[in-house]
Amino acid sequence: MIIIMGRDVTDEQIGTVVKRLETAGLKANISRGIERTVIGAIGDERQLNEEMFTPLPGVESAMHVTKQYKIVSRESHKQNTVIDIGGIPLGGNQIQIIAGPCSVETQSQMDLSAKYVHEAGCRMMRGGAFKPRTSPYAFQGHGEEGLQMFRQAAAGHNFPIVTELMDARQIDLFLKYDVDVIQIGTRNMQNFDLLKEVGRLNKPVILKRGMSATISEWLMAAEYIAAGGNHNIIFCERGIRTFETAYRNVLDVTAIAVMKKETHLPVIVDPSHAGGKAWMVPALSQAAIAAGADGLLVEMHPSPCDAWCDADQALTPDELKKLMVTLGAIAGAIGRTL
Repeated sequence: MIIIMGRDVTDEQIGTVVKRLETAGLKANISRGIERTVIGAIGDERQLNEEMFTPLPGVESAMHVTKQYKIVSRESHKQNTVIDIGGIPLGGNQIQIIAGPCSVETQSQMDLSAKYVHEAGCRMMRGGAFKPRTSPYAFQGHGEEGLQMFRQAAAGHNFPIVTELMDARQIDLFLKYDVDVIQIGTRNMQNFDLLKEVGRLNKPVILKRGMSATISEWLMAAEYIAAGGNHNIIFCERGIRTFETAYRNVLDVTAIAVMKKETHLPVIVDPSHAGGKAWMVPALSQAAIAAGADGLLVEMHPSPCDAWCDADQALTPDELKKLMVTLGAIAGAIGRTL
């Protein structure tokens, strides 16, 4: 961290800043320029924040020099991390498409979904047993019964399952049904107590970007999980909220490139929640893979018109099959496989 002092700073004011640094266990390097004096913090600056210094007399501004997200940063681990999910690699050369319905509805619906996901060539399956909904009167998911139906349907094709965890009190249920990948949804990206709890688990975690979160906030949220000991983190870009109303969210394709530079961990994309309409999903999926995404979370329902949740954005089984062919071609063009 560097602390920039004002033009008319006094030795006493500089001494106050130095003392605060030393109290925190760091040393100070004082550089006196013609117009400004800059104090550099020497040591582990993760325990420091700007508010520790900006209220002090004579301080003009304070800023971190090194990244606060140490474990998840590319600086700490130069090579791409490949996460093993039931024998399926995510983050390597092979791109993974995780498909399935928005919510677990019935056993027959899940059995059919698993069949169609398998026929399309996907290796993992998604589905929501607990559903965070904007309206308290909308379908909230079947809970434990949903996990049971999901596990039963996926077992027939040996699919690892991905489902959303909303509350730390649900963790025992997730472990009971051996959920392969825990998803933290956009509304819980900064639920720090929940992040700490999944940080104690030995399970891969998909961390969705908050709908109004910056890249830095997203990375720092992941650091909460990593700091607990769980480094099996997968970032998921799912669109951000802007002024635009023509579609549900704005898919931030730029974030894929930035995240691949900033972190060694896998980055995937949810094109279904980004566009909010099924007809947008193929184009957004293709853009995401071309931009370097390691995988996709795609919603597919055996009969989208009958879906209990997010019917507008679910692909039909045939549309998923067609999309997989196109994505395979794009993957090959950039030297990857599907």
